[in-house]
Amino acid sequence: MKTQWEHPKTGKKKRCAGDLPYGWEQETDEKGQILYVDHINKRTTYFDPRQAFTVEDVVVKPKRYDGNTAALEILQGRDLSDKVVLITGGNSGIGFETAKSFALHGAHVILACRNLSLASKTVTAIQQEWHKARVEAMMCNLASLRSVREFAESFKAKKLPLHILICNAAVCTQPWSLTEDNLESTFQICHLGHFLLVQCLQDVLRRSAPARVVVVSSESHRFTDLLDSCGKVDLALLSPSRKDYWSMLAYNRAKLCNILFSNELNRRLSPHGVTCNALHPGNMMYTSIHRSWWLMTFLFTLARPFTKSMQQGAATTVYCAVAPELEGLGGMYFNNCFRCLPSIQAQDHSSAASLWELSERLVAERSVGIQAL
Repeated sequence: MKTQWEHPKTGKKKRCAGDLPYGWEQETDEKGQILYVDHINKRTTYFDPRQAFTVEDVVVKPKRYDGNTAALEILQGRDLSDKVVLITGGNSGIGFETAKSFALHGAHVILACRNLSLASKTVTAIQQEWHKARVEAMMCNLASLRSVREFAESFKAKKLPLHILICNAAVCTQPWSLTEDNLESTFQICHLGHFLLVQCLQDVLRRSAPARVVVVSSESHRFTDLLDSCGKVDLALLSPSRKDYWSMLAYNRAKLCNILFSNELNRRLSPHGVTCNALHPGNMMYTSIHRSWWLMTFLFTLARPFTKSMQQGAATTVYCAVAPELEGLGGMYFNNCFRCLPSIQAQDHSSAASLWELSERLVAERSVGIQAL
């Protein structure tokens, strides 16, 4: 207590540091107590003279963010000019704000989009905000496994590293439809397309380590189940027939897949320097994801004044992608930039492994030479 202490109210810590002042010497009295002798002024004291020159220990704590934080606030002062960021679904909504935030801080941003015309307008809009922004668009339709593979090959041909991969694209409240791969579209776009994308780019991610994968999920994952009576992930639930289809339930299941996929991906790739986390961006935000159902659009319009902005919605994605305190950490779920626990099933390792095996089988059956992670 004579050499370091903590203030009882402020919590500030101070300590004695360095050598004793000139002319002072530390000795021990007959009782074994330490005392200090000032030979110049011929005096003795039991108090360390260095207390007059204490050093304050400044503990730099990570800044705390919350639901009101904007993505640009998290990146304030950050130079990302050495980073390559790939974002799916960066044309609008949260994806656009995420892409813009990274690009305005120097990152090389690649938008993986199915609509190149709209993507080109997005690139122009970002570059109008900063003419030096490095952002480009590439064709990638998650509803087509062939398109995903072609995109991966085109990306690899650029010989770029990949430091941050953000699986953001999603659809919600869509009418029932099958993709060209004969799978229900919500399941394939939200989960299986991203699964194959990461599978195809995993070697690039490893070479770029430390790298991060960020999967945008939703709190709606809590209101569903994926298991059959045997405790296995059931394809009939993930890719239902028309008569068994309900759009919101399909979305909920796909979002549960996102978290299970994130956890299993982190388990497999974290030993190689690639971590993965999932997140919920915010409640009832007005994005184009609900454009297929007029009732949902109406409800979101009514709720718009009371919900997050798109910049705030992108904050948790950006936080998971760049937060220094998350370096090397993965397999977690975040909401409002805070770690929280997902549903019980989303934490189940056997469900994550079962979904991974099913996803591997689905892409293998629809392709030749796809290498499993």
